[in-house]
Amino acid sequence: MSHPFRIMTVCIGNICRSPLAERLLRLHLTAAVEAGRAEITSAGVRAVVDHPIDAPAVPEWVRLGGDPEGFAARRLTAELMEPTDLVLTATVDVRTDALRHAPRAMRRTFTFTEFAALCRELPEVEGESVTDFVARAAANRGVVQGVDLDVVDPIGRSAAFHRDIADQIDGAVRAIAARLGPMLAAGLAS
Repeated sequence: MSHPFRIMTVCIGNICRSPLAERLLRLHLTAAVEAGRAEITSAGVRAVVDHPIDAPAVPEWVRLGGDPEGFAARRLTAELMEPTDLVLTATVDVRTDALRHAPRAMRRTFTFTEFAALCRELPEVEGESVTDFVARAAANRGVVQGVDLDVVDPIGRSAAFHRDIADQIDGAVRAIAARLGPMLAAGLAS
């Protein structure tokens, strides 16, 4: 493998949803990250650069095993997005905004919930690489019609709302990690 499989999570401000997804993916794909087989980052389409995690989100990070320490928001650019192998966005609108930076990334850009549903629904193919799975997922988006593709922004909402959104992200991340983890562990990145 010439480089690690690069995953980027994206939301609006990069202070709540995408960094939580980033840190939870790192947590659930620790072996692949530590072995240099996966690299997981995040960005925001309208991020306030260097802003820390939104304070009401911190308890949910901690509850789910994520570590908010040392996080600083960064703004999505074409340079960040182009080399990424899989882009996971919080909503369809964020996906649209992200694709303005790198239109050729459409076949590797999904919402969190869309890709999680594809991870659950598509049958396993023995020996399939992560890159091939992402391509197959793009070709089979219609399999998950009717799935709510958006993870709503909890900024400014109640603690209970933050918890619900964090649980939604955690569920999506667990489905994604369960599907990609074995392929990455086997060295099947590309």
